[in-house]
Amino acid sequence: MISRSTIDRVFETARVEEVIGEFVQLKKAGSNFKGLSPFTDEKSPSFMVSPVKQIWKDFSTGKGGNAVSFLMEHEHYSYPEAIKYLAKKYNIEIEETVQSSEEKEQMNERESMFLVSNFAKEYFQDVLLKSNQGKAIGLSYFKERDFEDEIIKKFELGYCLDSWDSFTNEALKKGYDIKYLASTGLTIVRENKQFDRFKGRVLFPIHSMSGRVLGFGGRTLSTDKKTAKYVNSPESEIYHKSKILYGIYQAKKEIAKQDNCYLVEGYTDVISFYQSGIENVVASSGTALTSDQIRLVNRLTKNITVLFDGDAAGIRASIRGIDLILEQGMNVKVVAFPDGEDPDSFAKKHSETALKEYLENSSQDFINFKVSLLMREASNDPVKKAGLIRDIVTSISKIPDSIQREVYVQECSRIMEISERVLFSELAQLISKNSKEFSKNLQKEKQTFEVVKKQTEQLKEIDSLFILEKEIIRILLLFGNQEADFVDFVEVENEDGTIHLEKEQYTNQVSKELYLNLQDDEIEFSNEIFKKIYYEMIHQLSQEDKIEIDNFINHSNTNISKVVTSILMDDEKYALSDWERKNIFVTEPQKILSKLVTDAILNLRRILIDKKIKQLIDPSESSSSENNDLEMIKNYIELKKRLYNKLMRVV
Repeated sequence: MISRSTIDRVFETARVEEVIGEFVQLKKAGSNFKGLSPFTDEKSPSFMVSPVKQIWKDFSTGKGGNAVSFLMEHEHYSYPEAIKYLAKKYNIEIEETVQSSEEKEQMNERESMFLVSNFAKEYFQDVLLKSNQGKAIGLSYFKERDFEDEIIKKFELGYCLDSWDSFTNEALKKGYDIKYLASTGLTIVRENKQFDRFKGRVLFPIHSMSGRVLGFGGRTLSTDKKTAKYVNSPESEIYHKSKILYGIYQAKKEIAKQDNCYLVEGYTDVISFYQSGIENVVASSGTALTSDQIRLVNRLTKNITVLFDGDAAGIRASIRGIDLILEQGMNVKVVAFPDGEDPDSFAKKHSETALKEYLENSSQDFINFKVSLLMREASNDPVKKAGLIRDIVTSISKIPDSIQREVYVQECSRIMEISERVLFSELAQLISKNSKEFSKNLQKEKQTFEVVKKQTEQLKEIDSLFILEKEIIRILLLFGNQEADFVDFVEVENEDGTIHLEKEQYTNQVSKELYLNLQDDEIEFSNEIFKKIYYEMIHQLSQEDKIEIDNFINHSNTNISKVVTSILMDDEKYALSDWERKNIFVTEPQKILSKLVTDAILNLRRILIDKKIKQLIDPSESSSSENNDLEMIKNYIELKKRLYNKLMRVV
């Protein structure tokens, strides 16, 4: 168990914008940062990070919190794993207390799989670098590929001994459960037999964006043609090959820095490029490119450069991924290597400068590339040429931005020597067809929803009490430590017996003003989380005379932390819309602070009075006599009128 002092140091040191910046491309938005949600597929940013408050919120899903909660949400870390990740990132020594057997049992299935995968990575690397067989076979292979020691360690490459169960036996000896060895695919279990999946193979660990080992790619060094050249970890609870890119962990910072990502096919392509100084490179690991993989890159940059091998078959197979990239609203460029070359071999034959120059000079817009590729096939055949034009217009139709589509149509018209009118006509038909299909599907969903809605929908009364209690907590969090000039209206009786209100001005701390008023009315919060937050605030005020917001942001009770960060970030939501640029100016809350406080108190009293009147009107809620009830109702209505007068409203 991690000591409290270590946890405190982690929270003091970690910067939420730095942590999240490794997973999401953040852009400055006033005093905050904004970006695309890493939890949903969206085109407009709804994700906000506040460096001042050290919190984040994703307005598309409602999720929010601090640096630790982001890692727990995004990387599915447990709380201790998130603390350890941050401690490692900021070079904080971890002090641990002894874990009880009960705490050990609380480790869930996913965490057990991650632990087994991490052990396997360390074991395979150890075998590669220290065992005789590992050095003679595995390390020799990597040296033949000209991989340097530093790169081998950077990518945590390894080797599995060429025996049936060396790894499995070692893992079992260390106390790892065969259940998790099997579920991660590291061990294949057949009836009473169990053996290593990666026997005699060099290993390429596949990391998540945060560096956790999800699975492995294993290459055989055998010359037996019956043996599969590459074997990957099977799909599991932690490894989905369609949702991860090889090298994303090592490349993420450079992708964001260069604002471009090079996309290659294989593990060795990534490593050779990285060793040559091109660090913003990832691989689809031999699988067809997927939307999920593209979205990983989209968090870091809007620009992808696809690198193709020299052989035509490989290009034809890979070019289909371009349409997927365009659909995500990203900018695509293409580089093709000379015949017989791939990124790995080309990088080895050229210096860093020459490689960078080639990538820059050979980079083509996807239309130019597609035209030059397909025109060779079409030759002078009019039918094939027409098919090529439709192919390119289909790609253009995938682009969500209308201005970008028009620019590409003009470019296509110039290259293909065909009128823009014809191309726009074809494009309009494709877009119309897609829109009709989309509308048709949407209508079906709508009809289904309406049926369900009619069956289950019940109008819910707005929970005014919840809203007002939340508003009081919000005021305390944002302005509790500030002072404001308040106005009170004291009831004074006139000579004729009527009552009028006289204004009285005074200065008070916001938190104390709220506390005194709530105390006078003996008001209890109905929401349990709000109640806990409120009483902790009052306790802080009695001890230190101020509210420490960080204590709530980094609270050990995750429900309190989520509620507090959500309230704090809701205050920043308007920044996403950039209202000032649209000449919409928001009144600064500090200028109307006393009114915010007074209205919150008076409205809460009004809601509570309404509830009391309803209870008195409802016979099942009342235990007193009818005459007493009528008198009390009359008194409450009179009190309600006075409150409305103070709120300047009409009953």
